[in-house]
Amino acid sequence: MNLGKVFSTSFKKLISSVCPFGVKMVRYFQNPFEDYQPGAELMIMKDDINRQITDHVKSITKRLQPTRKNVDGGLYVGVTGVAFMFHYLSKNPLLSENKRQYLEKAMEYLKPALETSAGDKTSFLLGDAGTYALAAVLMKELGDEQYQDMLKMYKSLYNQFLNPKFLKCGGDEFFVGRAGYLAGALWCSRELHTPVFTNEEMYKICDVMVACGREYSIKHKSPCPLMYHYYNTEYLGAAHGISFILQILLSVPGYLDFNKSAAKDIKATVDFIASLQTDEGNWPCCMEEVGLSDHKLVHWCHGAPGTIYLMAKAYLVYQDQKYSDVCQKAGEVVWRKGLLRKGPGICHGVAGNGYVFLLLYRLTGAEKYLHRAKRFADFMCSDEFLRDARLPDNPESLYEGTSGTVCFLADLIVPDKAEFPFQDVFSTY
Repeated sequence: MNLGKVFSTSFKKLISSVCPFGVKMVRYFQNPFEDYQPGAELMIMKDDINRQITDHVKSITKRLQPTRKNVDGGLYVGVTGVAFMFHYLSKNPLLSENKRQYLEKAMEYLKPALETSAGDKTSFLLGDAGTYALAAVLMKELGDEQYQDMLKMYKSLYNQFLNPKFLKCGGDEFFVGRAGYLAGALWCSRELHTPVFTNEEMYKICDVMVACGREYSIKHKSPCPLMYHYYNTEYLGAAHGISFILQILLSVPGYLDFNKSAAKDIKATVDFIASLQTDEGNWPCCMEEVGLSDHKLVHWCHGAPGTIYLMAKAYLVYQDQKYSDVCQKAGEVVWRKGLLRKGPGICHGVAGNGYVFLLLYRLTGAEKYLHRAKRFADFMCSDEFLRDARLPDNPESLYEGTSGTVCFLADLIVPDKAEFPFQDVFSTY
């Protein structure tokens, strides 16, 4: 099943959907919380959060079994994503007493994915590339020398990404394309404490990404030097869009110095994306929507909660206050409209939007953002949310369901280390 195509098609239907009688859908709950008051005491009840984590983990392991039939969808919605959740818990210093147990459960959930394909081998988020990356990290952590074999499997995919036409649907985005493959390589390098690729090898992929973006931009007369498509839609957000592609180009160590002409086009395109931020702080989902008056999706996948990571990385790279201002403006729309009815997930749910405030807390040090993150966590326990939120298609998964919620809750008790999966803007790798 091509989840990327399904996701893209479903999104196009979603953005035009209405409720009966022509009333537009209300996509979010009204935020019932008071904002942070300066000087107020901020309490993160770690015991309560630990209980929530334990309850979620029990439910996940009961409802989603580590079997081959649950492999499809990879890190995004398959058992590989649950394995990532357990790995993530094992790294949390406040949960260290369960580290070995978490690592063993991670391997238990990863084992079926090592026995059968999750989809396209080259896809990091939807296919086997993500499985290889996670397996290498887990096996090394457990002292299994087979991690080298998993690393070789990951690296064996490299040459396919050098083919400019390797995916007709759009080969540069996060889910199935080059940006995802590089994100996986950077993450692996950090976790393994050893480079997966040389800088020169990564630069070759970056050069292809830039060349593809230039070619598409010229052909389609885009208003910025780099532009990309996924199934013929010019997405702007993190899931399939240009913001994640640019973030990765900014993240590969030394690339901006290595390729000066690329660096110029990257900077100009980042500035163009920043210029598309709306007055309320959101972004259009795609170029087709630029100029419309209302942009409803406040999701990690499409909208401010995902695009903010590009702007945060730009601030850290360029040290220009305007990017920090853009991030803080994005935080305001997430605070107002981020309690999503679509569920608890990190792709298009409350936990993913709560991550915005953990990012802003790390970026600014302002306690109001930690307060906001806690409030989003609180809301997921509220009667209103539990009664009226929709059940995701894959309710235990990493990106759509509660495995991602667990990662968010675990980060809430160590906010100085918080990072959205595979999207840490603070690492220099």
